[in-house]
Amino acid sequence: MEQEMESNEKWVHDSSLDYKGRVPLRASTGVWKASLFVLAIEFSERLSYFGIANNLISYLTKVMHEDLKTAAKNVNYWSGTATLMPLIGGFIADAYTGRFYMVLFSAFVYLMGLSLLAMSQFIPSIKACNTSICQQPRKVHEVIFYLSLYCIALGTGGYKPCLESFGADQFDDDHLEERKQKMSFFNWWFFALCFALLLSATVIVYVQDFVSWGVACLAIAIIMAITIIAFCVGKSFYRYRRPEGNPFTPILQVLIAAVRKRNLTCPSNPALLYEVPESERSQGRLLKHTSRLRFLDKAAIIEEKNGERKESPWRLVTVTRVEETKLALNLVPIWLTSLTVGVCVAQGTTLFVKQAAVTNLKISKNFKIPAASMASVSAVGTIIAVPIYDRIMVPILRKMTGNERGISILKRIGIGMILSVMLMIVAALVEAKRLRMSRNHHTMSVFWLIPQYLILGVADSFSLVGLQEYFYEEVPESMRSLGMALYLSVLGVGFFLSSFLIIMVDHLTGKNGKSWIGKDINSSRLDRFYWMLAIINALVLCLFILVTKRYSYKAVQRRGMDTDCHKIDDVEMVA
Repeated sequence: MEQEMESNEKWVHDSSLDYKGRVPLRASTGVWKASLFVLAIEFSERLSYFGIANNLISYLTKVMHEDLKTAAKNVNYWSGTATLMPLIGGFIADAYTGRFYMVLFSAFVYLMGLSLLAMSQFIPSIKACNTSICQQPRKVHEVIFYLSLYCIALGTGGYKPCLESFGADQFDDDHLEERKQKMSFFNWWFFALCFALLLSATVIVYVQDFVSWGVACLAIAIIMAITIIAFCVGKSFYRYRRPEGNPFTPILQVLIAAVRKRNLTCPSNPALLYEVPESERSQGRLLKHTSRLRFLDKAAIIEEKNGERKESPWRLVTVTRVEETKLALNLVPIWLTSLTVGVCVAQGTTLFVKQAAVTNLKISKNFKIPAASMASVSAVGTIIAVPIYDRIMVPILRKMTGNERGISILKRIGIGMILSVMLMIVAALVEAKRLRMSRNHHTMSVFWLIPQYLILGVADSFSLVGLQEYFYEEVPESMRSLGMALYLSVLGVGFFLSSFLIIMVDHLTGKNGKSWIGKDINSSRLDRFYWMLAIINALVLCLFILVTKRYSYKAVQRRGMDTDCHKIDDVEMVA
């Protein structure tokens, strides 16, 4: 036993490998020395993405001369594509390529898109115009501009789901200290993301508005290239996971095996169900049997005919495979009830920006901020909230609840959803006041928008960080890149839903001659649109609470080396 403890302290026995394909040495691989390289490349990617996304609607309306409805829809379509493409990239990484090589490939595709975007601003023949004020952009510029945007979206497809899960893979779940560090990793991951948002919404947006889009695009492309090189330099520090093949095959095997044995009766004692010993399991950890979705347990019933056991994987599967299938099915209601989070996030890069654009943006007599820079307030809200939560609230909550996370993942998401309802109420009240001032020929100060941006940032620190952790922890281990893609798809579908709501609201309210979404913001009634979103968010929050009351977390059997008395959400210790 003592020798085993020493071995576990020296080597990492969680199915990961070092860069030479050997069992990793704990002291020289993984944890923060590896994840810092991952955080660096994530910072540069988010700096690039937010640098484009925050001000894209302004570019489309001012340079491309698109009206508000068209520009908002195009921003949502691009953002939605960028956050749905990871479903494909995550699947390919989990099944075939592995996370490291998918990140590398996607980073180069992303860099190609940024380079193309920069060229569209410098090369005279594909520039929007050759004059300072563009009345009608060239068609070739429009084609190249959108081509570069969707090239970036394609790069995001492999980049986003794999990078965060690759960073989390650097921490061993069966080692107490590393497990606690991994819980902090998700918080600091989002902190780095929001620091990138802060810089993009201030420095990058300022350069775009007052220097040129070309200089801004060139700068973020150079930063991206530098961090790609740094990511490659850290290769020897990483812990790698082998791809395990199509992650949907085991789920299909469980479903088919359960249907084939539908007439059998499940044993009252779960120990009679089929499971391989942990010593014979090549990858991943064993899961404890749970009482939910009992029909699927039939897939693990051992059948014997003529004294021989039927062991076809389409006829007999392990309890762990059954539990992984239950986990995958349990994701569906959580994913569906989280979509309104994505809808609220979409407002921050579309309608909130147009609100800011018609306010008084002067900070002083000689200094005026770009409208898109208001996103920096949201970033500040998150940058303040995350360290307070991680360093002050979590230690206190750990002592109160006995849970290593402080509060459960779903409670954290729920708090974020409550704040999202508050966000839309505040946005509606502020917009109603702005419209009254506009009718009296007064211009509202941009400072009135600070509360809604701050609430958005704090809400994200709960809902988005919680969703990241949920879709990493609660998916089967063979699907963790796909799990991150599912988290991103919450945002992606949210952007598309936002566009759909804009279209439907415009169509329905336009019948009365006064659309809530007009050609410009002063002829619109965004306050009513925000009230509608507040009501939708409140109703979905109630549904989310009902779903989470019946939810049970992944039940993992951990090795005896873990001696801490704190619980996570649902684990069992085994010697």
